[in-house]
Amino acid sequence: MAKPGRPGAGNSKKKGALKGTGGLGRKSLEGRGPTPKAEDRAWHVAGKRKAANERYAAAGGKGRPGAGSGGGRSGGSNPNRAPKAKAGDDTENVTGRNSVLEALRAKIPATAFYIAQRVEMDDRVKEMLSIATHRDIPVLEVTRQELDRMAGFDGVHQGVALKVPPYEYAHPQDLLEQVIDRGQMPLFVALDGITDPRNLGAIIRSTAAFGGHGIILPQRRSAGVNSAAWKTSAGAAARIPVAMATNLTTQLKEFKKQGVFVLGLDGGGDVALPALELADRPVVVVVGSEGKGLSRLVTENCDQIVSIPISAATESLNAGIAASVALYQISTFRAAGGN
Repeated sequence: MAKPGRPGAGNSKKKGALKGTGGLGRKSLEGRGPTPKAEDRAWHVAGKRKAANERYAAAGGKGRPGAGSGGGRSGGSNPNRAPKAKAGDDTENVTGRNSVLEALRAKIPATAFYIAQRVEMDDRVKEMLSIATHRDIPVLEVTRQELDRMAGFDGVHQGVALKVPPYEYAHPQDLLEQVIDRGQMPLFVALDGITDPRNLGAIIRSTAAFGGHGIILPQRRSAGVNSAAWKTSAGAAARIPVAMATNLTTQLKEFKKQGVFVLGLDGGGDVALPALELADRPVVVVVGSEGKGLSRLVTENCDQIVSIPISAATESLNAGIAASVALYQISTFRAAGGN
């Protein structure tokens, strides 16, 4: 008599072939191979990001231009050669209708023009499309979400963006000689410790508005001409050259040797701006950071430290506003002097 066993326990002693899974159990244990990377899964956020990046890369000449852009328009290859860039630099996305239009008008080398789907077509957008098509710049229709990402955290794109190469800085000495060769009275703005690109953009815009000829930046501890500066300048970055000095103090000394008056702006200046007449000489206005002001070495190499009269209730002016006031005052003197 067989001993009772556990319910469901097999006790057969039959030898030979048994009914089994046909190897399916072993295969299931072996698995389906390595798990695909997140970027290789089309439904994953990383996968969608990779697809978007591939579309952007295609616009730059890699792969098929406009692939996967949702039926967007695309032009031919760009015949313009981008300027040489420093190692590690990458392209910039200029956003906003004024900035993009000014960059296109100035014939800044561009590799792609992005336009939002169902964008409102005003005269500026029509002109952008006309210029881009005439210059064979690829025109890509993308979603507003993609433009949001290109514009950055606080960027406002207004439905358009332009991919441009890294900014090509001039040399300060070349800038001075070019203005003199044109028979004009040089007026420059040098920035000492300005690290916010939006301040830089605002100063570029003011320089253009009041007849200035260029901006001088130090190579270290300074904001550069990036997408934020482009945007804040409202397109003036396409018209006003920006030069980079290896050492700002050394460059100011060199300017002084060539007859350029170095005017430093500081709240503790010993001369109020309205009392200083500078209509008859080349000028470089040096603007320091809002917090620290001008550095010691720069201050020592200024011909004059000038203050802007303000209300006692106001501690200081923003660097961009201070530069605007000084440029306006100088331009007024020059207009009265006939220069």
